[in-house]
Amino acid sequence: MRTGRFSDVAAEIAQRYSQSVSFDWRLYRHDIAGSIAHAAALAHAGILTSEEREKIDKGLREIETEIENGKFEWDQSLEDVHMNIEAALTKRIGVAGAKLHTARSRNDQAALDLRLYVKAEIGEIRSGLRSLQSALLHLAEQHIDVVMPGYTHLQRAQPIFFAHYMLAQIEAFERDADRLSDCLTRTDVLPLGAGALAGSTIVLNRTFVAGQLGFSSVSQNSIDAVGDRDFVAEFLFCLAMIGLHLSRLSEDLIIWSTNEFGFVEFSDAFSTGSSLMPQKKNPDMAELTRGKTGRLYGNLVSILTTVKALPSSYNRDLQEDKHALFDSVDTVKAALEVFAAMLPELAINRERMERAAGDPNLLATDLAEHLVKKGMAFREAHEVVGKLIARASEKNLALDNLSLLEMQEASPLFGEDVTTIFDARRSLEKRGAIGAPSPENVAARIEHWRRLLDQTVAAGVPPA
Repeated sequence: MRTGRFSDVAAEIAQRYSQSVSFDWRLYRHDIAGSIAHAAALAHAGILTSEEREKIDKGLREIETEIENGKFEWDQSLEDVHMNIEAALTKRIGVAGAKLHTARSRNDQAALDLRLYVKAEIGEIRSGLRSLQSALLHLAEQHIDVVMPGYTHLQRAQPIFFAHYMLAQIEAFERDADRLSDCLTRTDVLPLGAGALAGSTIVLNRTFVAGQLGFSSVSQNSIDAVGDRDFVAEFLFCLAMIGLHLSRLSEDLIIWSTNEFGFVEFSDAFSTGSSLMPQKKNPDMAELTRGKTGRLYGNLVSILTTVKALPSSYNRDLQEDKHALFDSVDTVKAALEVFAAMLPELAINRERMERAAGDPNLLATDLAEHLVKKGMAFREAHEVVGKLIARASEKNLALDNLSLLEMQEASPLFGEDVTTIFDARRSLEKRGAIGAPSPENVAARIEHWRRLLDQTVAAGVPPA
């Protein structure tokens, strides 16, 4: 590549500084697939003979096998995965290999490889999300009737079913799957054929190439095609959101696993001990996931910062998109794999959950709504019940231990039927609005997700 314009070889220090093959070698499958499709287009255009195309196909597939077997020698002086493969091909088959780069630039080649990589990883991560959702659903099914406190501000709020909590996590990860599907739409655009930034006088059938590589559409502006990294930033945002949801799930489980809560216990296989304290059983997998989420945010900010002030079309800064991309992909896939394996071994302490759910203050809202049903304005009912709670607290009593007379002093609307309010399960049975945690709603959503997940497995497709 330097033998024409340049009279001197690149300084060794410059080669070390600018090389990317130490990390972009991971794109080799996509680079080879792109080159095979490009060779087919060149043959259709009469640039390559059928014999030359066959040599290129055979040579590239042999190189792919060598890479997969660990026998291929990467040369940092050739900068990147693209030039390494092209140089190896030309050395292997001669002139036909030197023709392969006709009507192609590394600018559109790099954009192609990256889009193929992101498309493939979207499928992998969506499958990982389905495995995680299956593990969450299994916990919900196993413990469908366990009542626990729901929390706001990490303070006891209202009773819920543990299964309702698990279903909430499934909903969050479904949004992640939807975001990935949406990201795929904008990633699924062929950039090859854009050249460096203005195409080529050798016109190839880009629609044909798109079909060969499985793209649903072709880019419509060559400048935009080589400079666009929106899809990388969007994908990293999707991964950061998955990390966010895993981190919040981790935080809940970490808190619940403390002796102070005692709601859940991680298995020995997914816990670690202390180098000093023999009694310790630490939830390190969840803690690590919470910590690694910060890296996902950092990678998103990194790509946004890299591209924010670039001139139009391609700039070498874009080489730096891959560090963040590869790291986020590896981090999320590892976290999904760990959680899908860890959750089925999570022990649920029903007795501790239901004892905590027996706190009558969890039904204070029910008590206010009891008054509303008898004609009182909600704000007035809210004040009445708040005063009752304050009175109970002053007397060091549970709310349901106040006498009927004391309640009637706060409001004459209270009658003998007030005692029926202080039953968490009865309260849950009344919560029948769409999305609320009534037993019927919880069972219906479990059935919905079981049907959806089973259909996904049967069809062998990732989530849409």
